[in-house]
Amino acid sequence: MTNDTKAWRDAYPRLASIALLLIAMVSVQGGAALAKRLLPAVGAAGTAALRLAFATAMLLAFARPWRHWPRREAAAAVLAYGFSMGAMNLLFYAALNRIPLGITVALEFTGPLAVALAGSRRALDLVWAGLAAAGLVLLLPLRGGARALDPAGVAFALGAGACWASYIVFGRRAGELHPQGTAALGVTAAAVLIVPIGAVTAGPRLAEVALWPVAAAVALLSSALPYSLEMVALTRLPARTFGVLMSGEPVVAALIGLQFLGERLRPMQWFAILCIMLATAGSASTAAPDRAVLAND
Repeated sequence: MTNDTKAWRDAYPRLASIALLLIAMVSVQGGAALAKRLLPAVGAAGTAALRLAFATAMLLAFARPWRHWPRREAAAAVLAYGFSMGAMNLLFYAALNRIPLGITVALEFTGPLAVALAGSRRALDLVWAGLAAAGLVLLLPLRGGARALDPAGVAFALGAGACWASYIVFGRRAGELHPQGTAALGVTAAAVLIVPIGAVTAGPRLAEVALWPVAAAVALLSSALPYSLEMVALTRLPARTFGVLMSGEPVVAALIGLQFLGERLRPMQWFAILCIMLATAGSASTAAPDRAVLAND
């Protein structure tokens, strides 16, 4: 075996994992773009309810978590994890109904970035925090460059980011206490929280069978498929590499929004997204080994 062949064989698992992670990011944002087509029919709560209902069915069938029920001390963490997930979905779609996909995702990333930077006393992390703050200020409806953004949409996206932060914190705790089938149980708890809200707000429209294939596709693209791909990538990639690659998701979202939704961003908005992306990538690349890794929604 030549050195070049051996080097290729050694590098192949990492390259394949990077490809899987990129596919997962495109899948998540493609699902979000598809979900935006549901919003006029059933609203944000209805869209979140349909996604979570179908995602629950898919993950329960795959993971069969009833084989390993959580102990009493783990149940509270699993519920908090699931409720955070449900609230994150609801607020994300509420934001997506008002502002472009790329901006929604960029603002939402402030949540996991805050978790990654929380408690840090390193001077370098102040740079990442400042860069993220600069991007945030450029996107907030306070300056001329952000006049087109709906203030409620911005608030919903930041709220989704806060829920993403709690999702990470409670997800860690739930995974430590009950590692078997945690995601399936969390999605189920999220559905229990959100489906009744969607049923009340969307009413009979939620039962329109014509919407279900789109909702199932959203659940597959946004939950079942990317979750599976990310789990494979996480086992083969260093945490820093995973975090740096995930930081590119706002740009992926903006490009998909441009291609499939016709959402054209201003140069200042692209620059703001780039600031948040660089802050996330910098934080991930310089993080200590035990610091938070981004986890998809």
